[in-house]
Amino acid sequence: MADITNPIFQDEDKARQFLEAQRWPNGPVCPHCGSVECSTKMQGKAHRPGLYQCKACRQQFTVTVRTVYERSKIPLTKWLLATYLLCSSKKGMSAHQLHRMLGVTYKTAWFMAHRIRESMRELSAPESGPLGGENKVVEADETYVGGKAKNRKNHVPPKEAVVSLVEREGRVRSFHVPEVTSKTLRPILKAQIEQKSYLMTDESGVYLKPGNDFQGHGRVNHSIEEYVRGGFWHTNTVEGYFSILKRGVVGTYHHVSQQHLKRYLGEFDFRYNYRQISDTERAVVALKGIEGKRLTYRRTDIGANV
Repeated sequence: MADITNPIFQDEDKARQFLEAQRWPNGPVCPHCGSVECSTKMQGKAHRPGLYQCKACRQQFTVTVRTVYERSKIPLTKWLLATYLLCSSKKGMSAHQLHRMLGVTYKTAWFMAHRIRESMRELSAPESGPLGGENKVVEADETYVGGKAKNRKNHVPPKEAVVSLVEREGRVRSFHVPEVTSKTLRPILKAQIEQKSYLMTDESGVYLKPGNDFQGHGRVNHSIEEYVRGGFWHTNTVEGYFSILKRGVVGTYHHVSQQHLKRYLGEFDFRYNYRQISDTERAVVALKGIEGKRLTYRRTDIGANV
C-alpha cells in the first residue's frame, strides 16, 4: 500500500476489494442487521459493482455503508490515497496539498480530510482503557494553539487551550479545554489516567489538587530553568509531542478554528500513538476506524474558516 503506484490507488475494483478485505476479513457482514455469512453478491448488469444483499433483513449494502465514506461520489481510489497521505505525513497535510495531489476541489479535499480524521479518532477511555497504571508515569501539560497577534492584520481570535496526557513509552490523549484551571482539568485527569499511575507535571498550581488522586505526583520547576531532575522528574515527553503538534499547526495548517481543533488533535494523537509501525500499517489501522463514524457535510460546520 505504501507505493502510490499500487493498483488500489489506480483501479476502483482493486480499491474496493482491498477495503472489503480490511473491513470484512471473514466475509461480508450486513451493516443493517449484523448478519455474518448471510449475504449474496449482486452480479447483474443493472447492479453497481460491490453490491450485496442480506438474506436475513433483505437490505442491500456495499463496503462503504455505515462508514465515513458512505454516499460519497469521490472514487474509492482517491479516498484510500488521501487516507495514506494523512497517515504518513508526520506533521499533517493541508487540504490545499490534497486538492492538488488528488485532482479534486479544495472544498472536497477539506471535507475528505475531516472525514479521515474521524476515522483516526480514538475511542473513549472506558472502551480503550485509561492511560498509565502501576509503576507507570503519565506526563500532563498544557499549551495554547493559535498564531501570533503581530502576524494578523485585523481581528485577533484568542488562542485555544489544549491539555495533553502522555504515557511514557505509550499513548497520548489531547483535549481542547475552555480554560486551564484545576476545576476543568481534574475530571479529565481522573477519567483518563489510572489512579495507580505516577503523575508528572510542571510547577503549575492547577495540578496540585488533581495530583492527590494518583499514586504519586512529581513536579519540575520550569520557572527556575529546571527541566530534568535525577533523570526521572521531567515533562520532556509531552513537550516533545507539543513540538510536533505546533509544527503541524504553524507549518502545515497555518490556522485551526475553534470548532475543528478537536479533530486536528485526534489526527496528531493517532499518528503519535501508532508511531512505531510503518506508514502502510498506520493507514490500515485508520481504515479499521471508518466504521460507524459517518460525518455529513452539515455536521462539519462547513461555513467555518478553516
